[in-house]
Amino acid sequence: MQSYKRRNLLKYGIAAAVLTASSVSARAGSVGGRLIVGLSGASPLDSWDARTFSDSFMIACGQGAVFDCLTEVTADGSLVGELAESWESSADGRIWTVALRRGVTFHNGKPFVAQDVIDSFDYHRGTASGARVIVDGIQDISRLSDHQVRFTLTSGNADFPYLLSDYHLIIYPSGQIDEAIANGIGTGLYRVETFEPGIRFIGRRVQSHYKDGTAGWFDRIEFVAMNDRARRMNALLTGQVDAVDRVDPAAVSRLSTHPRINIVETTGNMHLAFGMRTDTAPFDDLNVRLALKHGIDRQAIVDQVLHGHGRVAADSPIGPANQFYAGLAPMAHDPERAAWHLRQAGLSRVSVDLFTSDVAMNSSAAELFRTAAAPAGIDIQIKEAASVGYWGDTFGGQPFTATYWSGRVTEDWMFSTAYHAGSPWNDTRWADGRFEQLLVAARAEFDPDLRSDLYAEMQKILRDQGGAIIPAFANWIGARSDRVATPTSIGNLWPMDNARMAERWWVA
Repeated sequence: MQSYKRRNLLKYGIAAAVLTASSVSARAGSVGGRLIVGLSGASPLDSWDARTFSDSFMIACGQGAVFDCLTEVTADGSLVGELAESWESSADGRIWTVALRRGVTFHNGKPFVAQDVIDSFDYHRGTASGARVIVDGIQDISRLSDHQVRFTLTSGNADFPYLLSDYHLIIYPSGQIDEAIANGIGTGLYRVETFEPGIRFIGRRVQSHYKDGTAGWFDRIEFVAMNDRARRMNALLTGQVDAVDRVDPAAVSRLSTHPRINIVETTGNMHLAFGMRTDTAPFDDLNVRLALKHGIDRQAIVDQVLHGHGRVAADSPIGPANQFYAGLAPMAHDPERAAWHLRQAGLSRVSVDLFTSDVAMNSSAAELFRTAAAPAGIDIQIKEAASVGYWGDTFGGQPFTATYWSGRVTEDWMFSTAYHAGSPWNDTRWADGRFEQLLVAARAEFDPDLRSDLYAEMQKILRDQGGAIIPAFANWIGARSDRVATPTSIGNLWPMDNARMAERWWVA
């Protein structure tokens, strides 16, 4: 079996290449023991409806345990098949034929077939799903046989196989989607034993699974909702849990000296952001946006909020783990320049409300922003919003909000999810004609040099004109006790080994 990195997909054009792969674990041994993890991002509104997945807890429960997608991004960034065994494309990247894995059953005994894929993708159409931008780009999905489907896209997409790994695009049983959402019925390594939204999930290892021998080393897993960072740290230190996500960067040095605690840190594309709605005053004025971009002290956030566990960013979501990361110079913290832009907008001062929450960003980042911007005549009033409902009500609803993004493994995936005009997750309401033209052109381009130029221009447009202030890329920082072991390579797409610790880790 082989896995192919994205750079090789682009290099060879994949006009007729068939990519076949399976996950291979660094662990060799028997299944046994349990894993208890304290996770952030849980809500009483959580459910098995993947359209609503947005944070660590449900990504780990859904894609990382109970359900499967068609493809999977491995720890080293390679793409392998999950419920898909192989795929091939037309020369223009518009038609993709996917061979499906045989011998797979759902937890209720239903065999996995092509119709399950079609119905699962159609479930996202016309809704506020985080994957809507992906399915909207699919013109048709046709069944060629019980174990082969053909995707016809509205335009060519060289990265399409990567999109099939999106954590929203888990596969449900056809004709039983409502039941599957009510009870958590998937094809994943772990069957639902207990699910209490906003409290906990307990799963039991499935017997005779198609991933036997390559993944899934625990008999039992338990994910405990711990949105409070201090509570997670205490639970880890007192042995209540085996691992936690989103460790406070300020605590890393202290935890590193603990004899039984190991830091799990990866550099990826996660970024802190302040989103300004470009369709709402005063942020509809480019000069106001530029004033705020020059008003923030990015290095201070890296130093004082991330404690060095990250790097300065330049208002683009494309990060150091992306293939076409341009590495643009950020706008400097320059209060005089910021004040000049305010004057160009006809303002001597401006007052704005910035909404934030513990689930979105450390509040000290917003305080640093407020302090750094004040000398320019920018008065930032910080509004602490409730963590429950923040992603549904505040994010994208208020004109100026704090947030964080995991980033995406491909440039098009990130841009299409959060910056494409009309995307449900476009919290800045960014809509720019040139940007949209470049988005379509880069998506269908197989030549890596041409793609690099296109994506560099898009990153520059967002830096110079966009509605997102992205001051820093932040490392993923988790921690585990010495009761569990991990592979040498840890995924950096999502926290906790791409949120697949239940599959990839084992009892030490």
